[in-house]
Amino acid sequence: MIRTPMHSCPVPGPGRTAVVVAAVLASLLAGCGEKKDKPATQTVARVNKEEITVHQINHVLSQQRGLAPAQAASAGKLALERLIDQELALQQASEQKIDRDPRVVQQLDAARREIIARAYAEKIGAGAPKPSPDEVQKYYDENPALFKQRRVYTLQEVAIDAKPDQVETLRKALAGSKDVSEFVNWLKANDFKFAANQGVRAAEQIPLTMLPAFAEMKDGQTLLNRTPAGVQVIVLAASRSQPVELERARGAIEQYLLNERRRKVVEDDLKALRTAAKIEYVGDYARGAAEKPASAPLEVKPSVSPLTAGPASAPEPLIPVQPASAPSGSALDKGLKGLK
Repeated sequence: MIRTPMHSCPVPGPGRTAVVVAAVLASLLAGCGEKKDKPATQTVARVNKEEITVHQINHVLSQQRGLAPAQAASAGKLALERLIDQELALQQASEQKIDRDPRVVQQLDAARREIIARAYAEKIGAGAPKPSPDEVQKYYDENPALFKQRRVYTLQEVAIDAKPDQVETLRKALAGSKDVSEFVNWLKANDFKFAANQGVRAAEQIPLTMLPAFAEMKDGQTLLNRTPAGVQVIVLAASRSQPVELERARGAIEQYLLNERRRKVVEDDLKALRTAAKIEYVGDYARGAAEKPASAPLEVKPSVSPLTAGPASAPEPLIPVQPASAPSGSALDKGLKGLK
């Protein structure tokens, strides 16, 4: 038996973890300051006859990346209120038999399949071996654009709506323009729809498939990239060197290589399962199945830089285009103003 303290209600401190916060919430909600003995419980609230537990709050908090310890207490209370609202909605949905609606049943089944399949993939991937120090060193040396020769790029982009047969015309127009301003005026004169953007991107924020092309560029040079909507023109307005030492990058490289190994293990396992299974396509889906095998049932995301956690897109290969002369800073500024 656990005796409730005689003093006033405790207040969670800024250094509490999510688990401690949830436990504190349980004591607060169970009746702070009561003198009688009470049994230990994981319940933090009751909604009619249903209970909400510490584990549910911990699960919600675990989904919030970057949650600071000082924010854990307030985040735990907010999570509890949301769980209460959710439970009330679930109870009403059950009374109205919404959970038996065919669409809802289908969505629940799809979510269940997704969760279980991903849990299986995580279990299989967990067997991937960790990279050795030599492998980390090798990756560091083979990717100077990310580390030894890492740069921060100031980029200007012109996204142009164009048909496939217009790409070559745009390429020639860009190559023949003395600066961005002249190219922008050409776009306007030829009734091309376009939009402009500019920003600063470090090497790790650029898709790995594109980084080698950026690493070779000099300030003022231009790239033309084909996109589903048409063409993307990227101008390297400026860049600055900002290398990353091996010791600083070691942890990120280790995690990146491990993630890549896990992805490969899962990919190989799925291929083996497909080979061993008897898969029969039926009806309309049987047409062309032999010519083009279906993709793996679990999506494999494209590789991203080890220095960033965000997914990187994988656009078509860049086509280098060198203007007649590298545009100056003032010409670039004028060009961007012309895009407004």
